[in-house]
Amino acid sequence: MVNIIIGVILGAIIGAVAGFFVRRLISEAKIKSAEDESARILGEAGKKAEAAKKEAIIGAKDQIYTMRQEAEKEAKERRSELHKLEKRIGEKESNIDKRANKLEEKERELASEREKVKKEQDELTTVIDEQKKVLENIAALTSSQAKELLLKKIEDEVKYDAAVMIRNVEAEAREEAEKRARSIITLAIQRCAADHTAATTVSVLPLPNDEMKGRIIGREGRNIRAFETVTGINLIIDDTPEAVILSSFDPVRREIARLTLDKLITDGRIHPARIEEIYQKSKVEVDNEIREAGEKAVFETGVHGLHPELVRVLGRLRYRTSYGQNVLQHSIEVAHLAAMMAAELNADEALAKRSGLLHDIGKAIDHEVEGPHAVIGADLAKRLNESPVVCHPIEAHHADVEPKTIEAILVQSADAISASRPGARREMLENYIKRLEKLETLAESYKGVEKSYAMQAGREIRIMVKPGEIDDNEATLLAREIAKDIEEQLQYPGQIKVIVIRENRSIEYAK
Repeated sequence: MVNIIIGVILGAIIGAVAGFFVRRLISEAKIKSAEDESARILGEAGKKAEAAKKEAIIGAKDQIYTMRQEAEKEAKERRSELHKLEKRIGEKESNIDKRANKLEEKERELASEREKVKKEQDELTTVIDEQKKVLENIAALTSSQAKELLLKKIEDEVKYDAAVMIRNVEAEAREEAEKRARSIITLAIQRCAADHTAATTVSVLPLPNDEMKGRIIGREGRNIRAFETVTGINLIIDDTPEAVILSSFDPVRREIARLTLDKLITDGRIHPARIEEIYQKSKVEVDNEIREAGEKAVFETGVHGLHPELVRVLGRLRYRTSYGQNVLQHSIEVAHLAAMMAAELNADEALAKRSGLLHDIGKAIDHEVEGPHAVIGADLAKRLNESPVVCHPIEAHHADVEPKTIEAILVQSADAISASRPGARREMLENYIKRLEKLETLAESYKGVEKSYAMQAGREIRIMVKPGEIDDNEATLLAREIAKDIEEQLQYPGQIKVIVIRENRSIEYAK
């Protein structure tokens, strides 16, 4: 860079000197030309007159003098300019030398700084390694273990942020959707006021008198043994006056046995051959009632085009109960509820009603086929030519598969509404108490939970947490985790509402 600047300056100096000499040559040429002109004028003047010659010589001399003065003045100015230029070039050269010296000095300083920085970095690396060793000895942790702790802390912070986000999103969603959803569900429930009948696993048959018990038992118990063998149920004859109990978990078989025994008592002829004969007649009668029950359910809901076998299997649900709730009545109610909600949401009302009516059809044959009743029912519907859009809500109503259509979600919701109505379902007292105890035990197993209370007959659990250990955002996550564990570990009718309560109390006394 310095060489380029010096070359430019020298070129400028050479150009100025060359210009000066060129101008000087031009001035001399002009002088010579003037002298020739004066000679010519003198010659001509000599011809004209001697006086004119002198005058011309004087004029020529004056002109020559003037031109010489101008040329000298111009040359002087050029020399002055050249001198100034040389001075400026000298100053610039001096400045360039100073800058070059400064650059060299800066480079030396930078090299020295680099060496210092490198040395300090090496020292810092050594100190860091020593500090790491000291920290590992103090904390009794290796670097990998410390990283795991740090990652755990970051994970906790992310969970906290996720809880905040969940609360905000859920609050916004509730503001927009809760009123609309509540209105639709309330309207559907009000419009569908179905009766609820509680069924059990036993049937009580009244007798005309206690002497009939002996005839039912028969000589050496042959009649009761034949009856139980043919019907497949347990006939309990105890001290209950004028009554016997028929016990079986198969409601259809229990109903056939009840009709058989009722006819035998009315007829009065009770012996093994007669028992078998009456049983066959009662079986045909119950089969007709099952078919009629299925046709009545189809007619009541307005669902048409079902396969006859589907209608018959649907009728069997008349004798099936779930937690004391009649499954056929439950299916009819679900069909109506799903259709009403679909109408409010502009969904396919007919599809929702058809899927709702058939959603529990697997319960009619779940003792014959392995698997969840939702999947069994969907497979049966597929075999009997129901379309996939009907089979999917059947299969998804207990979340065995992910619901993919609005009708599937509506059937799932209608099923929960029907099952959770007050009085719709009930359980044996022992199972009920055990379920409530398991519910409270599960909730109290979480860290930070002080006490839990099962409320509303086990349909709600209120969990009191320690405010010093769990904040509001962690309470949201705790409610979600407990609800998930309840779904995975417990069996219960309807749904359970999980409420986490975090309470701070400030107490002062005025004295």
